[in-house]
Amino acid sequence: MIDDDLVRAHRNNIQRYHLLLQTTLTEFERQYVERRLSEEQSQLDKLTTRAQAKRNGQSDTDHAG
Repeated sequence: MIDDDLVRAHRNNIQRYHLLLQTTLTEFERQYVERRLSEEQSQLDKLTTRAQAKRNGQSDTDHAG
């Protein structure tokens, strides 16, 4: 299923960014990775919220945001 593949991709990216944050980075690099991590987490949250709504029988339009 496409949503499952997207969830897996976002989780992999999140894990990769967490690992990068454990390395020595310049302040600019760290800010970039933190921003990307936040964006990936946001996208993952949207996907999982949408998946939960579908399981509960609600449409995407029932949730604002």
